Amino acid sequence: MNLKGNTVLITGGSMGIGLELAKEFLNLGNEVIICGRRKDRLEEVVKKNPDLKIIVCDVSNQKSRKELFDWTCSNFKNLNILINNAGVQRDIDFTNGIDEYLSGDNEILINFEAPVVLSGLFIPFLKDKKNSAIVNITSGLGFVPSAKMPVYGATKAGLHAFSMALRYQLSKTNIKIFEAIPPALETELNKEGRAKRGQFSFEFSVPGFISTLMDALQNDIYEIGYGYSEKFRTASREELDKSFQVMNSKM
Repeated sequence: MNLKGNTVLITGGSMGIGLELAKEFLNLGNEVIICGRRKDRLEEVVKKNPDLKIIVCDVSNQKSRKELFDWTCSNFKNLNILINNAGVQRDIDFTNGIDEYLSGDNEILINFEAPVVLSGLFIPFLKDKKNSAIVNITSGLGFVPSAKMPVYGATKAGLHAFSMALRYQLSKTNIKIFEAIPPALETELNKEGRAKRGQFSFEFSVPGFISTLMDALQNDIYEIGYGYSEKFRTASREELDKSFQVMNSKM
């Protein structure tokens, strides 16, 4: 992937990995659009990064997704890179029944359905663009799930499978499909659940992951892990099962 001279749309771009990616692409001379659910947060981000373009969008909502697609294609006709980054993570205990799952953000809609639908919307538009790409942000938990976050891991495993299949489908087009697979990083993702578990320190940093990701994108490496998520990506089934037991042994 050529990292300069692009027009890039990043979902969930007002914080965490999405925001750091937006700033990195901006610094390299790209036009960058970010979307998020909170107008106040987007406005705060653009005060510090005035060259960013922003739009409010709830990717869990089908109407909002279509509005994002229509607005972007109308206003940024050179758009050639879509980064499906928006995501939520929740601790859900199904031994208590279904109420806990139904009471919060829908991980399936945000983490899995949104990237699928947005990819389907944008692919016909991207086919005519040079250096076009879709980057899906998954997780090491899509390879070795945490039993505390069963739906999150399932959505990321699904997005991994979708990325593989889509890459094969589009192999004869000019659209490249990348999958970025971060480990646990210090972001606002599931801060409440992490606080309950006492997880206040992280082995890997967002800047370190972003640096690895950008290098891999430039070299057309289509699956990009970092730290233990890279080990998970290439592990045998036996190794994955062992990692699963270790990860979940304290439940």
